Amino acid sequence: MEQTTYVSYLRQSTKKQSLSNLGIEAQREIIQKHLGQIQPIAEFVETESGKKTDRPKLAEALELCRKTKSTLIVAKLDRLSRNVAFTSKLLESDVEIKFCDYPEANRLVLHIIASIAEYEAGLISTRTKQALKAKKARGVRLGKPENLVNNLGKAISNSNHTNRQKALDNDNNRRAIAMLKVMATQNLSLSEMARRLNEEGFVTSRGKKFSAWQVSVLLKRYNLK
Repeated sequence: MEQTTYVSYLRQSTKKQSLSNLGIEAQREIIQKHLGQIQPIAEFVETESGKKTDRPKLAEALELCRKTKSTLIVAKLDRLSRNVAFTSKLLESDVEIKFCDYPEANRLVLHIIASIAEYEAGLISTRTKQALKAKKARGVRLGKPENLVNNLGKAISNSNHTNRQKALDNDNNRRAIAMLKVMATQNLSLSEMARRLNEEGFVTSRGKKFSAWQVSVLLKRYNLK
């Protein structure tokens, strides 16, 4: 049986991240850990917002995949795009795409997860704009945009008092909950759900592995089953 070959695609959002290589090394490590001894035949790094669809490096990566009949591998779904229409179009293309954070998800599931991610990103953007508008109305002098976003993120996080909202404000928790939503539709046992979460590297709020009981609590808390 012919071994699958891979082309890796890594994306960072800003030029500032490009200069510091922030995020790229982490993505590269995730991909390599997933592939084990297999090495990608090529790697493409793009510096562009996840909302934009003009991606020269992604186009090059996809073209190489077609020529070599390789699979495009991406560390996380949101590294491909935060635009659900764009993601959906790519998922339906003639190139097989694999995401390290959802290795077992089929295309339908990935469509659902992409939609959830875009919706959550929209909520965060709206809350950010509203908070900035309110501060400006109070006469607060706005400083550097990056500092405002960081401080606003902390303020929003501190204002969310319930355990449920605090969990949803954490990227890692959102991915775990999204994965639970998918598994809840697959008639899996609680033990099997816990096993899959542990295999993907998710941990509880106390840093421990998931048990069937803890999965049951989360399913009830988020009305997933």
